[in-house]
Amino acid sequence: MRITKLLRISSFQIIIGSFLAVILTGTFLLMLPVSSAEGAATPFWDALFTSTSAVCVTGLVVHDTFRYWSLFGQLCILLLIQIGGLGTITLATVVTMLAGRKISLFQRSIMKDAVSADQIGGIVRYTLFILSGTLAVEFLGVITLFPIFFRKYSLSRSILYSVFHSVSAFCNAGFDLMGKDQPFSSLTGYAGSIPVNLTIMTLIVVGGLGFRTWSDIGKNRTHLHKYPLQTKLILTTTAILIFVPAVLFFIIEYQGYPLKERILASLFQSVTTRTAGFNTTDYNNFTDAGKFLSIVLMLIGGSPGSTAGGMKTTTIAVLLLNANGTFRHRDEASAFSRRISDQTVKIAATIFALYLTLFTVSSMIISLVESLPLLTCMFEAASAIGTVGLTLGITPKLGLISRGILIFLMYFGRVGGLTLIYAAVPSRRMRNQRLPLENITVG
Repeated sequence: MRITKLLRISSFQIIIGSFLAVILTGTFLLMLPVSSAEGAATPFWDALFTSTSAVCVTGLVVHDTFRYWSLFGQLCILLLIQIGGLGTITLATVVTMLAGRKISLFQRSIMKDAVSADQIGGIVRYTLFILSGTLAVEFLGVITLFPIFFRKYSLSRSILYSVFHSVSAFCNAGFDLMGKDQPFSSLTGYAGSIPVNLTIMTLIVVGGLGFRTWSDIGKNRTHLHKYPLQTKLILTTTAILIFVPAVLFFIIEYQGYPLKERILASLFQSVTTRTAGFNTTDYNNFTDAGKFLSIVLMLIGGSPGSTAGGMKTTTIAVLLLNANGTFRHRDEASAFSRRISDQTVKIAATIFALYLTLFTVSSMIISLVESLPLLTCMFEAASAIGTVGLTLGITPKLGLISRGILIFLMYFGRVGGLTLIYAAVPSRRMRNQRLPLENITVG
């Protein structure tokens, strides 16, 4: 406590530092010979890429998770996914409470920023809700998936597969252990399985809605008028982003599929692009229109305070509502009979600009360095910055520069653009003065 005051470390710096510390620790563990299936030491950059992808719950990999990593390595990846999904600060808080130590006001402030809570009051109870809720949902996922895997695999492997894929799906990570039959195959072998599709999709959606949303649902239940504006926006935007793209994918792709598989594939594609990273079909067979639609969904991502990445559903919702207000000649954005502050609109516009700029520049650099089509590089860059994990198969073939770019994008997408900026640029109290106003013509 005294050290942080002396060094004037902000909560945002602690958040990004804690993620970096876990990534480096994971890198060291994955470099150990015991982590690889062949018993050989893994190169630093391969271990760093895998550790970053796991902690940032992305799912992009340079090696097939089942074939390259040993059981120890797979368990390390699973642990890194769970830590990344819950958040390093959340787990550190739980450990502190289990040790019987008191949570200071400064620690509570860090927790508030880490889990995107609206206030410090009740933050410890909220953190326990996050942990218990996560374990409960993941356990239900394990129970549902186990009978399916047990039909094909041994008892021990079925338990491992159930736990691994339940955690990976809820944390929106996209890592899988399905490489036994074919490397990098993900869930393509279960494209027609209704139980697997519905279970994985449910886990993805639950994890991507955000803990604050589930807290509001548990508290207010069917009394929709009591829901806060943020929860209403998240639920509405999520529903739209699931069903509208599903219809588009149904029309654009999967024409040769039987009706059941076509419906499942369309829904799964709509859900998984929102930062989950699993796939039941081969994206190399997609049309350019289907790939571009996937890119847009990957950039949007999940909701604030969730295990998902991306710009967030609320960011897009606020920008669209602001545009709607402008079209209607209104001074402020509004929704559900509530006004949205100008400050919120500014933050949403800043996040949008940050993501779009990094995504565009990174795609162009990778395309130039690797001599690959721009759309292919855009797909990979969007997958990284949105912490999705979907790929067109180019990640294992990329050079060091391109992998370094993807590592940064994954880290940026997980900790959040504004968190990095607030950590790098210390806040200063602005003097109470206003500069002269002058109009600029736009549009």
